[in-house]
Amino acid sequence: MQYTYDDYIKARDAIRDRIGDFRPEVLLILGSGLGFLADEAETPIYVPYGEIPGFKSSTAPGHNGRLVFGRFCGKNAVFMQGRLHCYEGYSMEEVAFPVRVIRLLGADRVVVTNAAGCVNTEWHTGELMLISDHIRLFGFSPLTGPNIPEFGPRFNDQSDVYTAEYRKIAGEEAEKLGIVLREGVYMYFPGPQYETPAEIRAARVLGADAVGMSTVPEMIGASHAGMKILGISVLSNMAAGVLPVKLSEQDVIDAAEAAAEHFSKLIRACVGRM
Repeated sequence: MQYTYDDYIKARDAIRDRIGDFRPEVLLILGSGLGFLADEAETPIYVPYGEIPGFKSSTAPGHNGRLVFGRFCGKNAVFMQGRLHCYEGYSMEEVAFPVRVIRLLGADRVVVTNAAGCVNTEWHTGELMLISDHIRLFGFSPLTGPNIPEFGPRFNDQSDVYTAEYRKIAGEEAEKLGIVLREGVYMYFPGPQYETPAEIRAARVLGADAVGMSTVPEMIGASHAGMKILGISVLSNMAAGVLPVKLSEQDVIDAAEAAAEHFSKLIRACVGRM
């Protein structure tokens, strides 16, 4: 589907009808097994995706599929409690649509999270990885098609997608909290099948430290719209071929939930300084 600027405005206005004068400052996108953080929103307002024009349904396990608006760590926040993926049959533009709509609501900062497979053999499952950059070799871009200049230029810079200022804050807060925080490159694979051992070896050669099926489409859209971004992955499993075990979606969700305590502490600390 090719959206027009009017489609984004319609979605924005439908949400405004539900949230009144509330204006979000920061968007938090919660990945597999991480949706619990939205439960901490003060005086929450819930808006299911299915009630917003242009939004698609979230069908992945562990994703509720709704926006949650409320105060969080001293900020007006909106949570995506569940995200969209291209493997659900959606285009990159459809996956990025909610982020651009939320930008029109006023949010200019993003915290994006995901559960990722660990490629770096010197790291361990359950650790957190600060995303410094990403690799996308598959599919089109959410910016394919006519440019919408109200969001950004036809050719936008991608040299600092994951904002250096926010990476510095995350490193400082992790050190204070005694949390192991790796920093590395996230490589996007479209899924829904997990990567093959050969693909993981190729990803390692290309410089990837973790792999996953989300995040990149939305963050291209967010970067184009001028949003500042903090990205954090939970390293939920060693990627295919690293260990002699098969991968399962339940193991990914369980590992993300096991990392919940230190993950949520770090997110709270970072949002308070953003």
